[in-house]
Amino acid sequence: MGYLNYVRESLKKTVRERRIFQRREPVVVRIEKPTNPARARALGYKAKQGFVVARVRVLRGGRTRPRFRRGRKPSKMGMLKYYPKKSLRLVAEEKAARKFPNLEVLNSYEVLEDGKHLWFEVILVDPAHAAIRKDPQVGWVAMKQHRGRVHRGRTSAGRKSRGLSKRGHHKARPSVRSSGKAK
Repeated sequence: MGYLNYVRESLKKTVRERRIFQRREPVVVRIEKPTNPARARALGYKAKQGFVVARVRVLRGGRTRPRFRRGRKPSKMGMLKYYPKKSLRLVAEEKAARKFPNLEVLNSYEVLEDGKHLWFEVILVDPAHAAIRKDPQVGWVAMKQHRGRVHRGRTSAGRKSRGLSKRGHHKARPSVRSSGKAK
């Protein structure tokens, strides 16, 4: 068994203690190193300067709308089954990008969940750092067309919510509305 398999096994044992501690933290917290190094490395993280990991907390479940005060039947108010088009993972990436405006989101993964919240770890990269610009695997992030990529649906979670996760022609470009799929 490789060392990353041992890391995965040890992570399962400490979940309850971490959950109690993380509930008291702020929504977006910068952490020293990823809690799941195997998953982070698979998504492009390297333990070098220019890489930042942030833990983000997101509320689970569907979203609510402001309640109408009058003039509706309760069943026609449109309060229930109101789901956002974005995944919670994409919401977490956007929260991290707003907290660290000089960094670009590389990828993210789920860390923990309880009945009320989901926690994600978001891998961020500093495009102005010399170590990032010289890195052949991650240097592309420093190009100007990748500025603000998470807000334009360019990350893995964003592409999935746009319907671009499968190969082939699915009429998902340039948008869902223009292809006639929107309701």
